[in-house]
Amino acid sequence: MDVRDIIIKPLLSEKSYEGIPTKKYTFKVDKRSTKTQIKCAIEEIFEVKVQYVHTVNCSGKKKRMGKTSGYTPDFKKAIVQLSDASKPIEFFESLS
Repeated sequence: MDVRDIIIKPLLSEKSYEGIPTKKYTFKVDKRSTKTQIKCAIEEIFEVKVQYVHTVNCSGKKKRMGKTSGYTPDFKKAIVQLSDASKPIEFFESLS
C-alpha cells in the first residue's frame, strides 16, 4: 500500500482544532492501515517526527431519505501526536 493511499484527508472539527497548538492532528485513514503504517506515512508525507498514534474505528450514522433508511460508510480516524522537537505541519498552521 502506498503512503498516499493510507492518509485520506484531515478531519477538521471543534475537537480537532483544540489539539493543533499542542501538535496533535486528526486524519481520516484507510480502514486496513495499522498504527505503524500511519506513523511512517505521516513522517514521509509531512517530513515530521511522530511521537505516537491513536486510532478509532468510527461506525456510520443512520440516515433516512423518505421511507428508505441506510447508513453512511464506516471509517477509521487517527489522532497523531508529533514530538516536541518536530516542526508543526504547515497545512494546519493557517487554521490555528
